[in-house]
Amino acid sequence: MQIKRLVTVAAFVATGSAFWRMECRGRLGLARLDPLMSPGEISQHVHAIHGSSGFSESTSYEDLMNGDCTSCAVTQDKSAYWVPALYFRHENGSYELATQTGGLLAYYFLNSPPGQPGNITAFPNGFRMIAGDTYRRNYSINGLSPDQPDPAKSLWAQLGETTQADLAQRAIGFNCLNYAKAPEGSLYRHYLPPKDYLDQNCANGVRFELMFPSCWNGKDLDSPNHKDHVAYPDLVMEGDCPEGYPIRLPGLFYEVIWETDLFKGVPGEFVIANGDVRGFGYHADFITGWNQDFLQQAVDTCTNPSGEIQDCPIFDIQDQPTQNRCTMTTPAALASEAVSGIVGTVLPGNVAIQYGPQPATLANPPTQSVPVPVPTASYSPGAQNTLSGSYLPGQVFITHQSSTTSSSVQSSTPAPNIPHQQIEQAAPIPTAAPSSAPQESLPIISTQYITNGNLVSKIVWEEDVVYVTEFEDTTTTTTTTLAAAPVTVAAKNFRRQGHMHGHRGLHRRLNRH
Repeated sequence: MQIKRLVTVAAFVATGSAFWRMECRGRLGLARLDPLMSPGEISQHVHAIHGSSGFSESTSYEDLMNGDCTSCAVTQDKSAYWVPALYFRHENGSYELATQTGGLLAYYFLNSPPGQPGNITAFPNGFRMIAGDTYRRNYSINGLSPDQPDPAKSLWAQLGETTQADLAQRAIGFNCLNYAKAPEGSLYRHYLPPKDYLDQNCANGVRFELMFPSCWNGKDLDSPNHKDHVAYPDLVMEGDCPEGYPIRLPGLFYEVIWETDLFKGVPGEFVIANGDVRGFGYHADFITGWNQDFLQQAVDTCTNPSGEIQDCPIFDIQDQPTQNRCTMTTPAALASEAVSGIVGTVLPGNVAIQYGPQPATLANPPTQSVPVPVPTASYSPGAQNTLSGSYLPGQVFITHQSSTTSSSVQSSTPAPNIPHQQIEQAAPIPTAAPSSAPQESLPIISTQYITNGNLVSKIVWEEDVVYVTEFEDTTTTTTTTLAAAPVTVAAKNFRRQGHMHGHRGLHRRLNRH
């Protein structure tokens, strides 16, 4: 009698790019403090400050590490994260602080250099940097208008749009939130929409977004302007680092939500604390408060595709009430300054509105500049990752799940006018001769992007089970042939990421676009 036995062979392969989302739900305080731009003194404008309680006008790495607490969720993270606050200027000229909700989220993206998977260096002890330019008041990428979605990333180099100045402007985004609709793509709109547009479209406020440079010169912890020791890769979040910046750091991406919807129907305009109404001068600051060795361990091991800090076993996590209780010591010179609620008829620090297009000045101008008309980008949804049902921020590329057959290549169909969506036909890839086994669709488990210059190669990991049927004297192996499929790439917004369980095997297919 023949004996037939069924054996399931599982092959597990690690994913490529990963990230985690640092939740800083608590806010240390609001104050005109900026230890990078104004060390040891009161700064020009108000910042919303998060992180270590060791923050002050002259914060050092040691000060942060010695802080009694952190307003972030992971207790090992004593970093300082800060951004300018948002105010509303009423029709009568009075200013009122907008409500910040959810604190600050800092995403740590682990996007390896092209051809060097996993080669990411933790921020060294004492490292600091800024992103954005508080004095910028225009959008100057080859004469493009800020209301137009960016061209496909693969075209940036051909269009001459990969200078550091260009990339820095594209690293800023203002996401119009309306939870009744599919979210917009992150880094889609590079300016803060006017008040009438906000009232009509942004029912749940605006999410301010900013990506930091992730290429480092490998030697300087800081530079005189706090920028020259770092640079953006040529695709903002990933891609090739420029010459002189060989070290890839974790990619830092900030999100802050301001409840602009609370002022719906109220005449006036929103003004960032630095006197900027268009958002071109949005900026953010960072000083690491990680122990470098611990952060390197996190970079190497915290690669769960969920992005949740709870899924990293080395993190010690504190709850939100504990984060909220962490505060900083406000200098005596600022203790009585009105920075919240109605603050008066001038912004704190007597900062004047400067509309541009010329750069703002540090010293307040004698007369107020004239508003520059800004066109309005219409609502356009980002694309959803149908596997997890969630959205990811900042150009994290997760494609629509689509089916393929052995005889044809079926592309996924995008929603019309999706911002940042790059839809390019994949180059034909020879496939193996079809086997006698039927071809079945395989669920996509994760994706990995490897960038070489402006060529982005996508590796899609798919679940599969290989059955080996053993007979008395023969063994038959059935495998699945994978075909190349066109790729739909889109920017996503992230709030929750589902966990994926029960994956018994992974296959890989490679598409280039």
